[in-house]
Amino acid sequence: MLNRIRVLEAGAQTTVQDLGRFGWAHFGVSASGAADPLALRAGNLLVGNAENAAALEMTLVGGAFEFENDALIALAGSDFGAGLPLWTPLEVKAGGVIRCGPTHSGARCYLCVRGGLAVPRVMGSASTHMATGVGGRALRTGDVLPVGDTEVRQPRRAAGPPPFPRSGALRVTRGPQAEWFGEELYRRAWTVSEESNRMGLRLLGEAIPSPAGHMLTEGVTLGAVQVPPGGQPIILFVEHQTTGGYPKPANVISADFWRLGQLRPRERTAFDSVTIEQALAALRAVEEWLYSL
Repeated sequence: MLNRIRVLEAGAQTTVQDLGRFGWAHFGVSASGAADPLALRAGNLLVGNAENAAALEMTLVGGAFEFENDALIALAGSDFGAGLPLWTPLEVKAGGVIRCGPTHSGARCYLCVRGGLAVPRVMGSASTHMATGVGGRALRTGDVLPVGDTEVRQPRRAAGPPPFPRSGALRVTRGPQAEWFGEELYRRAWTVSEESNRMGLRLLGEAIPSPAGHMLTEGVTLGAVQVPPGGQPIILFVEHQTTGGYPKPANVISADFWRLGQLRPRERTAFDSVTIEQALAALRAVEEWLYSL
């Protein structure tokens, strides 16, 4: 019997996300996908899905969702005050309602359901690209989402939260224009601006001297730290533009991408420079934890 999820309360910005649509940057379409890919992957693995199965991403304020039939779900990421444990498979009976309130820590939580969400795939992905509307829009009260049957293995036991700190300095490697800058990026503390969105995390703090003149536009990547003429850094996020003309002194390492998705407005952060070898070791630790689920 087809299972469906009915949106009773949509929340502040709840979208369908998977790991993103790759291979379209040369057409100006960034990957989008889950802002915290670690939580999405873990939640899917816990209910027996492939890591890339489509799930719900809730931002800052959760929602309420009714299940028409029995379902197995997992909540992963930030604590949204649902009164339910995170990082563990949970059974929901037919007619059951899952309610998630304002986040208590971090910024995003993922609701993964066994079988994944059976929404149309656009350009190879079910992810919602908010800036362009590719893949859909934010959910609204009254929306109905079908649940698929694409589970690939048996559900797993409770995992517990990832053994990696959410707080602390973001680890970065040197960017292509690193030699244009001094060490100011690393000596300052930064505050996440309320103007941040899925395109970029805008940081506020003592301005960094940015080189005069204009550089040629070039390709940019997720996690790149740009410094516009005003000297306030921008971390390119999951819906970043695919080209840019601002210098980039650093790039957040892949192992810390999930932490970008949990940064809240007005939260303080900083940068810590690491080597490529250290970045690879950190990524290996993340993948080993996921493999253990």
